[in-house]
Amino acid sequence: MKNKYEDLNNTFNLENTEIVSTEIETNKIEVKSSDDDVKKDYEYTRGNLYSIIEKGQEALDNALELAVDGGQPRAYEVVGQLIKNVSDATDKLLDLQKKLKEIESEKISKGPTSVTNNALFIGSTAELSKFLKSNKEQLQDK
Repeated sequence: MKNKYEDLNNTFNLENTEIVSTEIETNKIEVKSSDDDVKKDYEYTRGNLYSIIEKGQEALDNALELAVDGGQPRAYEVVGQLIKNVSDATDKLLDLQKKLKEIESEKISKGPTSVTNNALFIGSTAELSKFLKSNKEQLQDK
């Protein structure tokens, strides 16, 4: 019986096609920071946020005094902006705590790396279809 793709095989000088299956393990490159680096960065960021909050509080107190003494609407607007900035800095401090806990929980729940199996098929779509059908039937028989 003549293969319906025999003319194409002859045109491209191909021999009989066969199915080739290979398993390829992928290597993922992960940049890991040491626990010391994470802890050091956390302490540094935490110190900076404390400093920003303290300086913001001082600036807020001084701006509030000026606003009360001068009675200028613009001075009160600046006080409002300083209040918002200080509260944002305190929120960032809480977010920093949350992120550190997430990093620590990721270290605990770290599982095995994944393996990707790739299959390379060399042949016609009809042959692939036959192969898939036969594998499906074999799986259903089990």
